[in-house]
Amino acid sequence: MHNHLYLYSFNYDYHNEDLCKLESRVIFGEEEKEKVLFSNLKVDPLISPFIKNRIELSIPTDTYHELIKKIENENIHAEGFKAEYVILEGDLADYAERRVKLKGVGYSINGEPNFENPSITYSICTYANKWYFGILTKHNSEWLKHKKKPYSFSNSIGMDIAKSLVCIASQGNKSVKLLDACCGVGTIMLEATISGFEIEGCDINSKRTNQTIKNLEHYIYKAKVHCSDIKDLNKKFDVAIIDLPYNLYSLSDELTTSNIVESTAKLADRVVIVSTTDIKTDIVNSGLKVQDFCTVGKRGKSKFERKIWVCEKESN
Repeated sequence: MHNHLYLYSFNYDYHNEDLCKLESRVIFGEEEKEKVLFSNLKVDPLISPFIKNRIELSIPTDTYHELIKKIENENIHAEGFKAEYVILEGDLADYAERRVKLKGVGYSINGEPNFENPSITYSICTYANKWYFGILTKHNSEWLKHKKKPYSFSNSIGMDIAKSLVCIASQGNKSVKLLDACCGVGTIMLEATISGFEIEGCDINSKRTNQTIKNLEHYIYKAKVHCSDIKDLNKKFDVAIIDLPYNLYSLSDELTTSNIVESTAKLADRVVIVSTTDIKTDIVNSGLKVQDFCTVGKRGKSKFERKIWVCEKESN
């Protein structure tokens, strides 16, 4: 029997599996398995594109009937409550069976339910032959409105990757100050601001920074954007994210990459980098050390692949 405070369920497509596992390792210190993870850490599902639910566990049992008995013994009183059945890996119950079980939970809680605007949501689920009950916090999908941002760019990373990068870079800590070192049209900045992070952006291309500002203003978000070469930025940040420009790397492009990584490493002790090629040499030369790594494939037939490098400054 798991003796943890929380149960998290995850949802991701096959091409994002390695990214989700990287995020899980960084945030929880271990990988999710079968899209489920038990933890004592309280993490806001909004910061991750992959965390679907968080259940604050209160009653684990071996059988459903034991679960109902324990809920009744808890003598829970909640006006305006709602109960939901969370489906986890290995749960083969059909809709009718789930509905019957959920009804049993509803009858075991004192108070009038409110299905449209609940004051609190409880959930039940079964995993690995155990039953669980607790308070449910669901992923808020409001961030998906960014799909309709005024300005986008064909080479921009996807929103799910951008959101995960913020999660990985910050390690879930909303008090850190973030830098998006090559902000482009602000995809990463949008995901950071909606999740409650403080972030600034920088890009050498004035057209892109103007588009970033307009994207932020469209959603009434506030964040500072610098139109500057990253080497000329004279500020300190807790963490930086670099989504490197994607090109067929000529000598000058390799030099540009090296300069971006080196300049950003002077501004933050922790840096998460996205690249399309192996940049380990540039990372080492900048005084950073790779702490973790994954690759993210692209949907469809394209063989285009992004590499995610989680780096921290070498300790003296």
